[in-house]
Amino acid sequence: MVTVRPFKGLRPKKEYAAQVASPPYDVVNSEEAEKLAAGNDLSFLHVVKPEIDLEPGIDPYDDKVYAEAVENFKRLINDEILVQDDAENLYFYKLTFEGRSQLGLVCCCSADDYDAGTILKHELTREDKELDRSRHVSALDANAGPVFFLYRARERLDELAAEATAGPPEYDFVSYDGVRNEFWVVEDKELIDAIVAEFAGMRNVYVADGHHRTASGAVVRTWRRDANPGHTGDEEYNFFLTVLFPHDKLNIMDYNRVVQDLNDLSSDEFVEAIEGKFEVLPHDGEVPYKPEALHHFGMYLDGKWYRVIAKPRTFDEDDPVGSLDSAILQNNLIAPILGIEDLRTDKRIDFVGGVRGLEELEKRCDEEGYAVAFAVHPMSVEQLMAVADAGKILPPKSTWFEPKLKSGLIVHMLS
Repeated sequence: MVTVRPFKGLRPKKEYAAQVASPPYDVVNSEEAEKLAAGNDLSFLHVVKPEIDLEPGIDPYDDKVYAEAVENFKRLINDEILVQDDAENLYFYKLTFEGRSQLGLVCCCSADDYDAGTILKHELTREDKELDRSRHVSALDANAGPVFFLYRARERLDELAAEATAGPPEYDFVSYDGVRNEFWVVEDKELIDAIVAEFAGMRNVYVADGHHRTASGAVVRTWRRDANPGHTGDEEYNFFLTVLFPHDKLNIMDYNRVVQDLNDLSSDEFVEAIEGKFEVLPHDGEVPYKPEALHHFGMYLDGKWYRVIAKPRTFDEDDPVGSLDSAILQNNLIAPILGIEDLRTDKRIDFVGGVRGLEELEKRCDEEGYAVAFAVHPMSVEQLMAVADAGKILPPKSTWFEPKLKSGLIVHMLS
């Protein structure tokens, strides 16, 4: 049983929505956030990246950063830029990017479901990042950014979503990144009950993007539960802000790799080493080379593109993790040949989301001194769910979801 809960959303007045909407806190760094928010006091970046309003170089985990987030949040409320709905509603959020649309249900999900394994994850979290998000949520007394979940598509939910979004949206604007954002408020009690009941019949939902925000929902629940002798389980702090999308409408993009050096190998020695488990073919066609199938990779080396194809029986086709292209590349090339064992901590490797294009890989090598780049075929949503269903963890940096959910379009207050 999956718990989906309506709530009284805190959200921008219609005329301010486009100015308030911002990228998630973890998609831009402090310098990028400062540039995006320049000249716009309403940008929600002042809440989710509050260090942009403090002295340069401040530790992002400094107490002053969380205090600044609270002050900026209160300002938006006191100035009535953000106003809370009177009733407990559900909401729908549609993002359209490059001709592709995805429509998600905005609701609250349960921290108890996370603890029980009803909400399945595919990624390990870092304690420092969990604590950061938990402190941010606790300081604001609010979930400032939604978590991106997916569920196995159901025809009945598609029908209910179509009914809920038949009228004109409350918000409709194209944001700074070229994404069209549409947002509907669902006030009809019968429709809300029907949606809630449909999710109650599900066994699981899946974290797509936002594992640290999900974990922070459970952490803050625990903090407040332990401090509340009258805890019932129905308090708002038991729930966190989520957008749930049907799996068949989602787009996972490629997540590519660039490496600073060839681990003391010459280019010829490096190619010879990888030929043990991969077929390496010069690419004479259109460049950059985008892998056309699973287990095919693009490699940019010495200003040239190569097709790199995993050889049969060099990985376990029946292993939901070991058969992923990110795992094949790591286990058969990056670790044994380039000597990079820990993708999370090794500074010799960096990652480039597919939204930046394969030209970015060429730029990193030609202009920034990286030695080699790898283009990875995007994994499917079905592969992601298979890994989560098996209780396993994806290799780091395996998925890049696009478009990203905007922060600031709706906030869930914890009390």
